[in-house]
Amino acid sequence: MLAYASSFTEILCRVDESAALLQFKESFVIINQSKSHNPSAYPKVSSWTLEGDNSDCCLWDGVECDEDTGHVIGLDLSSGLLYGSLAPNSSLFRLVHLQSLNLAYNHFNYSQIPSQVLDVAYNEGLTGYLSEFTWSSPLEVLNLAFTSFLGEIPTSIGNLGSLNTLDLRSCNFSGSIPSSLGNLTSLIYLEISNNSFVGKIPSSMGNLTQLTDLSLRYNLLDGEIPFPLMNLTKLTSLELGNNNLEGRIPDSIFNLKNLKYLDLGRNSFSGSVEFGKFVKLKYLTILILSNNQVSVLIEDANANASLPKFQFLGLSSCNLNKFPDFLKNQDRLVCLDLSNNNIHGMVPEWIWDTSKLSLEVLCLAKNFITSIGQHPMPLTGTRLVGLNLRSNLLQGSLPIPPATISHYDMSENSLTGNISELICSLTSIQVLDLANNNLSGSLPRCMQNFGASLLVIDLESYKFRGNIPQTWTQGTELRIINLRHNRFQGQLPRSLAKCMMLEVADFSDNKLHDIFPSWLENLPNLKVLNLRSNNFHGQIGASKAGYNFPNLRVIDLSLNGFTGKLPFEIFGNYWKPREFANSHILSYIQVNSSVVPRRFLCKAWLYDYNYTMTLTNKGVAVFYEKVLELFKAIDISSNRFGGEIPESIENLRGFRLVNLSNNVLTGHIPLSLANLTELESLDLSENNLSGEIPQQLTQLTFLGFFNVSNNLLTGPIPQGNQFGTFGNNSYEGNSELCGRPLSKDCEDSNAYLPAPPSISVDQSQESGSAFEFGWEILVVVVVGYAFGQVVGVTIGHIVITRKHDWFMNIFGKNSLLITSILFSGCVVLSVIVFWLYLK
Repeated sequence: MLAYASSFTEILCRVDESAALLQFKESFVIINQSKSHNPSAYPKVSSWTLEGDNSDCCLWDGVECDEDTGHVIGLDLSSGLLYGSLAPNSSLFRLVHLQSLNLAYNHFNYSQIPSQVLDVAYNEGLTGYLSEFTWSSPLEVLNLAFTSFLGEIPTSIGNLGSLNTLDLRSCNFSGSIPSSLGNLTSLIYLEISNNSFVGKIPSSMGNLTQLTDLSLRYNLLDGEIPFPLMNLTKLTSLELGNNNLEGRIPDSIFNLKNLKYLDLGRNSFSGSVEFGKFVKLKYLTILILSNNQVSVLIEDANANASLPKFQFLGLSSCNLNKFPDFLKNQDRLVCLDLSNNNIHGMVPEWIWDTSKLSLEVLCLAKNFITSIGQHPMPLTGTRLVGLNLRSNLLQGSLPIPPATISHYDMSENSLTGNISELICSLTSIQVLDLANNNLSGSLPRCMQNFGASLLVIDLESYKFRGNIPQTWTQGTELRIINLRHNRFQGQLPRSLAKCMMLEVADFSDNKLHDIFPSWLENLPNLKVLNLRSNNFHGQIGASKAGYNFPNLRVIDLSLNGFTGKLPFEIFGNYWKPREFANSHILSYIQVNSSVVPRRFLCKAWLYDYNYTMTLTNKGVAVFYEKVLELFKAIDISSNRFGGEIPESIENLRGFRLVNLSNNVLTGHIPLSLANLTELESLDLSENNLSGEIPQQLTQLTFLGFFNVSNNLLTGPIPQGNQFGTFGNNSYEGNSELCGRPLSKDCEDSNAYLPAPPSISVDQSQESGSAFEFGWEILVVVVVGYAFGQVVGVTIGHIVITRKHDWFMNIFGKNSLLITSILFSGCVVLSVIVFWLYLK
C-alpha cells in the first residue's frame, strides 16, 4: 500500500490587512542608517513582501497578529528608518483591530498627526494606569469603556483640548474627578459612570457648555449638585443616579430645557419636588427620582395635563399615597415604577388600559395593594415583560400574566389556591418568584414547557405537594431553584443534571425520599446544595467520575437519614481553598438581569434576585438575607454518620461553620482541626467522641461558638484565647471533663497552665503523645526522688539517733547496707505514690 504525504502551511494574515500594510510601506522611503540617532535602527519594512515565503504578514518585522483571528493587533516600527508624511487618509488607519502602535524614532517630515479616534472599548483584557497626557495630537475621541484601566485620572487629561467624546464607563477608576476636565470645552459626550470616583462634582464642569450627554452615575460621589452645572443648557441627558449626592434638588434644573433623560435616583436628596414644574421640560421622556428622601408633590389631573409624555418614569420611595391621576394622560409609558410607597387599595382599571400598547414594565412592589382590579388576566393585547407586585396584601388566586412576560414576581402576598396550568404559556419566562404565599396543590406537569431562558424559579410556600416535575429535560440557563418549605415527595428530578449554569439548589424542608444526588457533581457552577430536613438516606460514596463538586461552598445535609463514614472524600475539590478575583469586594449569590433587554431606554430598570437561606449557626437558626460568595459552611448534623473524624478535615480551610453534631461519630477530636483558622462555629455535640479536647484548638482565634456536649470526652478543658468565653453548656454531658468553666477541678494543677507550645498538626498524634509521656516521667522521677530522699533521710535520722543501741545490736556491721536499702525504698515508694497521684 502506498502512503502519500503532503505539507500545507496555513497563512494567518488577512488579505485586506496585508494590503494596507504594503500601501503604508509604499508611502515612505528608507533613509540611510547613518542619519538615525539609534545605532540599532534598521529598515523593518524591508521584509514586507508577498514574494517567496514572506506572504504571511504576521511574520513581517514589527507586525503582531492575533493567533485566533489573524487580525493585526500590534505594529512596532520604532527606529525603522522611515521618512515621509503621515497622511490623514493613510492606510494605517484601516487596521481597525490595532491595539498598540509604536512609530518612535522615525522622520515624518514634520507632518501633523491627523485627528484621531482612540477606541479600545469592550476589551476587558486591556489594563493598566493612565499615564500623563503630554502629546499635542488632536485626539477627538477617547473611548476606554468596559476595559480594566484603574487608578486615578491624571490632571493632564485637561491638555486634550480637541476631545469631543470621552467615554470611561465601567472601568476601575478611582479618586476624585479632576477639575481639569473643565478645560475640555469641546466635549459633547462625557460618560464616566460605573467607576469608583469619590468626592464632589467639580464646579469646573460648568465650563463644558457644549455638552449634550453627561453621565456620572454608579460612583461614590457626594455633596450637592454644583450650581454651575445648571449652565449646561445644551444637555439632553443628565445621569447622576446611584451616588451619595445630597441636599435639595435645585429648581434651576428646570432651566435645562433640552433635557430628554434625567436620572437622579438612588441618592440622598431630600426636601420636596413640585411635580408640576416638569412641564417646563417639554422634551423629557425619561425621569428617575426613585430611592431618595424626596417627597414628590403631585397636583390634580387638570394641572398636569400639559406634562411631557414619559416613556420611563421612576417614582419609587417618593411618599406617594395613591396612584397619580396624571398617569391617565400618559399613553406612551414603557416602564413605570411606583414601588415602595404608601399606595393602598385596588389597582385602578385605567392603569391596565393606559399605555396598553407600549407598557412593558410595571413595578408596584412594597405597597399596600389588595387587588389588581377586575381586569381579566392574562391581559391580552399587552406587551408586558416585567410585572412586580412583591410585598403587598394581594389575596385570591394567582393572576396569570400575558405570555410575553419574562420577569414575574408575586412573592410575599396572601395568594391562595392552586397554580393554573395557564402558567405554562409563559415560554419566555426568566424569573418566576411566587415565594411566601399560601399557594398549594401540585405543580402543573406542563411546567416542562418553560423555555431555556429560565434563570430563577422560587416557589417557597409551605404548601405545595406531590412530585417535582421532570422539568428542564433539555437543559436551561437555570441558575437558582428554590423549592424549600413545601411538602414535595418522591425523588429529585434527574433532569437538573443538565442545568450546567445552576448555582443554587435548595430543596430543604420537604418530604423527599431519595439517595444523595451525586449526579450533580459535574455542575461547574453549583455553589449551594441544601437538602436539609428531608428523607434522604444511605451512604455517600466516593466519586467515580472525578468531578467532585468543583465550586460547592455551602452544603446542608442536616436532619436526614444518611449513614456511613463522613462524606469528605466525595467533595475532593470542594474542600480545597479557592482563590477569587477581587476577593476584597463583597459580592453575593444573586441573579442580576435586565427586565427589558431589547429596549435601551429602560436600561435603568434591572431585576436583582438575592438568594436567601436559613442555616444553624452558633446553635441557633440564622436567616441570611444575602449570602456572600466567599461564605463557606457545612452542616451534616442529625444524621447517622459513624466512624472517626478524619485528619483530612483540615482541608476545610476557609470554612466559617462546621456542624457535625447529633451523629454516631467515635474516636478522638483530630488535632488538624486547629488548621481551620477562619472557623467561627464548631459543633461536635451529641456523638460518641472520646479522649481529650486538643489544646491546639486554642489557636482558633475567630471561634465564637464551640459545643462538644454529650460525648465521652475526658481530661482538662483547654484554657486561653476564645476558650475563656465558652460556658458550661459547651461541655455538659461529659462526666470526665474538668477545669474551667466546669465546677469540677482537675487534680493536676497543670491543667490551668497555658497550652504547651503548639506542635505542627502535620505530625502524627502519636508523636505528640510520646512527647507528653516523656515529660510526665521526667517530672515524676525528679519530684519523687526529691520527696523520697527527704523521707528516707528523716526516717534514718530518727531511727539511728533515738534507737541507736537497738539498731546496732540487731544489724551490727550491716547497718550501712540496711540504711541504704531503707533510703532507696523510700525513694521508689515516693515515685510510685506521686505517679498514681498524677494519673
